[in-house]
Amino acid sequence: MVATTVHDDAVSKKEALFPGTVHVDVVSAEEALFSGLATMVVVPGEMGELGIYPRHTPLMTRIKPGSVRIKRPDQEQEELIYVSGGMLEVQPSVVTILADTAIRGADLDETRALEAKRTAEDAIKNRAADIDYAQAQAELAEAVAQLRAIRQIRKQIGH
Repeated sequence: MVATTVHDDAVSKKEALFPGTVHVDVVSAEEALFSGLATMVVVPGEMGELGIYPRHTPLMTRIKPGSVRIKRPDQEQEELIYVSGGMLEVQPSVVTILADTAIRGADLDETRALEAKRTAEDAIKNRAADIDYAQAQAELAEAVAQLRAIRQIRKQIGH
């Protein structure tokens, strides 16, 4: 409880320095990928994209594979982070994304994503008895989401 109060105090001080911002944390099981202020965050929710601005109504929901887009107050370009799914918690001044797996957009590997997509498509097409169909579908959805994130990054930088 004390740590939460200290964190909340730090967030309040940052918000006073940068009005119109929300503190965002993106964390995976392996590492913390982002911790900082944003003017907006877009998250791939199960029912569609969620746009989150400062002082958003509190909510908690699951997220699906896709790109988290973070608009920082000091940068023109959005920061992109691919997540394979997870949980989103929104409080008026803090957004926390707990991702199953997360990769910075710049670190996504298109060749690996294309190969994963082909492998999953082959598994679905062949429906081999030793292949879990639901697992193959999940892997296909993840590979497609990674490729979509790569396209977003290329579009953003003008390639």
